[in-house]
Amino acid sequence: MTVSGDKIIIEKSAGIGRFIFNQPQKHNAISFDMWQGISEAMDDFATDDSVRVVVLSGAGEKAFSAGADISQFAEKRATRDGVEEYERAALKAHEDLTYIDKPTIAMIHGYCIGGGAGVALCCDLRIASEDARFAIPAAKLGLAYRWDDVYPLVQLVGASFAKEILFTGRQFSAEEALGMGLVNRVVPRSELQACVAEYAERIASNAPLTVRAAKRTIGEAMKDPADRDLHMIRGLVDECFSSEDYAEGRKAFMEKRTPAFKGR
Repeated sequence: MTVSGDKIIIEKSAGIGRFIFNQPQKHNAISFDMWQGISEAMDDFATDDSVRVVVLSGAGEKAFSAGADISQFAEKRATRDGVEEYERAALKAHEDLTYIDKPTIAMIHGYCIGGGAGVALCCDLRIASEDARFAIPAAKLGLAYRWDDVYPLVQLVGASFAKEILFTGRQFSAEEALGMGLVNRVVPRSELQACVAEYAERIASNAPLTVRAAKRTIGEAMKDPADRDLHMIRGLVDECFSSEDYAEGRKAFMEKRTPAFKGR
């Protein structure tokens, strides 16, 4: 199944949902309607049982995303109400991407800058090509990032690297990003699609309830101890042990075959 729009392409096949920024003439800069499109797509992927993992990428040869579409700011952010509406859409997109129960992978080539880097930070895994370039140039624009944007960065790379990224506003190479922990893997450009496909297929073939439990548990581990919902985690563990998939996994192991998980 393929659904295409002006600036977004959504595809679904073989357990994988694909979200593609489709504004290559602007290095996939994210417009207001694209922020809304992220939320709409994540809602769709979340409720589609055929989708087990989501891959985000950018169309064209130049960029994952070079950030927010600044050409819209004069129109969309000219008033206080306009700024608040825009910020709500961007924040909701970040939240919907962060909290979708299914694993997400950012497939990054070329520029991954500003708002594009923010989208990548919301994903569970980031796999980049050797030509990828990363930056959060807020200090060069005179704007400040929200708590909701800075906190994930600090969690991922630590305070020292977060300060270097934000204080300098400079571009970092894929190798530097890997050293910081900003990305999980760096591969040659020619191998990027195959590498991400292999990861996505591997995840999609695993038990969905187990993967969901792992994602939620890790999410709770990143919270302050007083805010962790351990009761919910115990419920997810119990759900896995009582599931048909657990019985199928045991049976497949004994029969030395690949299990056919159904997510129930």
